[in-house]
Formats: sequence, C-alpha cells, structure tokens
Amino acid sequence: MKVTFIIDGSPTTLDADDGDSVMMTSVQNGLDGIIGECGGSLSCATCHVYVDATWRDRVGEAGDDENELLEGAVSPRGPGSRLSCQIEVCAELDGLTVEVPPEQ
Repeated sequence: MKVTFIIDGSPTTLDADDGDSVMMTSVQNGLDGIIGECGGSLSCATCHVYVDATWRDRVGEAGDDENELLEGAVSPRGPGSRLSCQIEVCAELDGLTVEVPPEQ
C-alpha cells in the first residue's frame, strides 16, 4: 500500500504496511515533518496532518480525544486535520494523500 506525504509542496510516496499508522509509516522511513513524540499514544499533536479532500470520507472524523489535541496543535487546524497516529493504513486507504503542516 502507498501513502503520499506532501511536505513544502513536494510529494513523497512511501510503502505502508497494513495495520501501521500513517505516523509510523513516516517515522520508520525517516521522513521529515512528522515527529510523533508520544509514539502514537494520543498524547501529543506532533503528527498533525491535513488529509486531502478526496480522502476525508474514507479516513473518517477525529474522535473526541483527538479533537482536543488538535486544538493545541502548533500549526492551525484546518479542513481534514487529523493526527496521523490515529489513521490506520488499510486496503481502503491505499494511495492516501496527506499534507504535513509547516510546524509540529
């Protein structure tokens, strides 16, 4: 499966394993931009991404805890804001595109 990360306007497409989070895919591949300080335990907002509009319905909405953390994210919350640690890669999300904010 593939996930494309847009960083500073440039796309980088990575192979992702079924069941891994989008954050884990980024961090394991050494991609700049997503920090993931808490390791995916939903206690920081350093893996904030903007899900591309064409993928938002398939990715779904953020839960209450995630919404609370997104309110404190360094980069402004926008349409499609999600924490990438909460997006699990699966066949339905093959080809997912997310934009990484300028600051985490």
